[in-house]
Amino acid sequence: MKKSLDELIQEAKTFALKEIKKFGFPTLLSFEISEKKALELAKKLSADKEITLLGVYLMDLKLGEARAQNKLNEHIKMSVKATREFLEKFDLEKEIKEKIINCVEAHHGEVPFICKEAEICANADCYRFLHPKGFLAAISGFVKIYGLEKGLKYTEMKIDEKYKILSLDICKKELEKYYFQFKRILKVARAYEE
Repeated sequence: MKKSLDELIQEAKTFALKEIKKFGFPTLLSFEISEKKALELAKKLSADKEITLLGVYLMDLKLGEARAQNKLNEHIKMSVKATREFLEKFDLEKEIKEKIINCVEAHHGEVPFICKEAEICANADCYRFLHPKGFLAAISGFVKIYGLEKGLKYTEMKIDEKYKILSLDICKKELEKYYFQFKRILKVARAYEE
């Protein structure tokens, strides 16, 4: 029986949430932040909502497992592999599969975007660190994991990384002011430690 695109989307979300529950990473809040922003951007930019949702659900599919194995830098490769295997179960056009995979492999800006949906996923991912809600959640998580000094340094590294990935003007306009505010806050916090 051929499954509908809505069923595929629901299965992808269920799969991603199962991975989050299993590994406790990324946080559910991070997942929800990028999901909400991806939907909003897809609508504003007239992108394919289904491809965007699939991309945002699958882009960090193996982030938790990679973290558990001390292979964070391999999470994209692992997520691409898991996404390919997941999509094989569905009767999708080759072009749609390629776009979904591009959403996963390009969300850190290291692979070119072949579609608008991939660019949306990459930019939506940045909200996990560059929007105040995401920033506060990230910094508290990193400080809890690494301690204050290392947590602050790691937070700054992540916001710098995400700021460089921003490519959509609408996202740059919204997040740039926060980025510079966060940089000032982190500078003051680190100076206080010295």
